[in-house]
Amino acid sequence: MALNKVLRRAKIKRRIRKKVFGTTAIPRLTVFRSNKQIYAQLVDDISGKTLASAGSLKMEDAQKTNKVNQASIVGKKIAEVAAQAGIEKVVFDRNGYLYHGRIKSLADSAREGGLKF
Repeated sequence: MALNKVLRRAKIKRRIRKKVFGTTAIPRLTVFRSNKQIYAQLVDDISGKTLASAGSLKMEDAQKTNKVNQASIVGKKIAEVAAQAGIEKVVFDRNGYLYHGRIKSLADSAREGGLKF
């Protein structure tokens, strides 16, 4: 049976989340991608709290460029915010998206910013 796009992503997301778990010391870096914006959060799954977040919606320099560069800017920002919070190691949750394009751009720039995963 062919799955539609939403169900296919939900199935992949469940498979990923079985393995990926964030703690206070090593939070989960999760990514959400909409048609126009991209968002990243550092989540502590034990307490169920967001430790830090960044998104392209409130960044004016990200609004003036294409979506791949927008993701790169968000990746740098989340790395900067994580460094201020004293976080240097994370586990990456691609949230069911394929690891290319905007997701890869965000991950690469977060690594350049100092996050280890």
